[in-house]
Amino acid sequence: MSAIQPFPEVEHQGATFAQGLMLDCGVQLAPVTVAYQTYGRLNAARSNAILVCHALTGDQYVADTQPVTSKPGWWANLIGPGLPVDTDRFFVICANVLGGCMGSTGPREKRADGTPWGTDFPTITIRDMVRAQKLLTDSLGIERLLAVIGGSMGGMQVLEWAATFPASVFAAAPIACASHHSAQNIAFHEVGRAAIHSDPDYFAGRYWEHGAIPAQGLSVARMVAHITYLSEAALTRKFGRKLRGANAVTFLEDVFEVQSYLRYQGSSFVRRFDANSYLTITRAMDYFDLAAEHGSLAQAFLKTPTRFFVASFSSDWLFPTRESRALVRAMNAAAARVSFVEITSDKGHDAFLLDEPEFHAALGGFVAGAARAVGV
Repeated sequence: MSAIQPFPEVEHQGATFAQGLMLDCGVQLAPVTVAYQTYGRLNAARSNAILVCHALTGDQYVADTQPVTSKPGWWANLIGPGLPVDTDRFFVICANVLGGCMGSTGPREKRADGTPWGTDFPTITIRDMVRAQKLLTDSLGIERLLAVIGGSMGGMQVLEWAATFPASVFAAAPIACASHHSAQNIAFHEVGRAAIHSDPDYFAGRYWEHGAIPAQGLSVARMVAHITYLSEAALTRKFGRKLRGANAVTFLEDVFEVQSYLRYQGSSFVRRFDANSYLTITRAMDYFDLAAEHGSLAQAFLKTPTRFFVASFSSDWLFPTRESRALVRAMNAAAARVSFVEITSDKGHDAFLLDEPEFHAALGGFVAGAARAVGV
């Protein structure tokens, strides 16, 4: 039976590295392909490059049309000509993470025998993702990035870049993130993974052999996660207790507008994301613990030459401001150069992706300041 894919096959720009990577789990993964997009032009000095790291369900199409969904890039309001991250001035790179499902080596991609990796894909970490990105930037001839920026899981990658390759990062902007996942965040991820595992179409992770995808489980996982990205105020403002044409208790599904919204989020997600990738990447987020890697959080930034911009959002309960303040305290203890802003917003964790002029101005100012400092 022919395999059924959750979304159509799409050709992505990518770079393949025959030597691959030695992963934190001890597995030599080779070859490794990193799919990526670029915007703007690299200058002669190769000093204007900005790496953008995407979140859990993001991809490399940060500022142009996503080829599967035909939707605008997830940060198209921030990155582009004349925008805070100005592609008339900067060379912007965004790579699909290792373990992803938009062209980079991951569970959905085929190995030497022509079959998908599936659950045989090795365990990866945020640091493995960053090492793969470093292969890419090295191949582009970029010795030092002007900046690395990203939110949520992207912010975790930013922190790992600064800790693992400090000489290669002039400026770093970890946004709406933390140095580790809380027990609550791990718990929400586990509910999503359990939903996928319990889907009868999961087939122990080899669903393509049965011409199936675990659509129901992946949809539920997305619904659970999406709730954590929003705030109560945002949900109330958008939906409240509005009904979908019902004026009495009917005990039908999708009576409330918010139910319909979550179901839509789930059903649209399964058409663009792979279930095994979701399992792989959520585990990588859960394993991330910068303090454990370095002995203490301050030690991770000791003697760093990198300058930092840390941003949080007041209604974000997934990565609350106290986590950003802990980062700032550790950076201060390591004598790092750091600025911090908490943006007042009622949009929850997703605020970093939405229209937040104060955040855009602050990040744009930080990037522009870094550019002036290196003469870009």
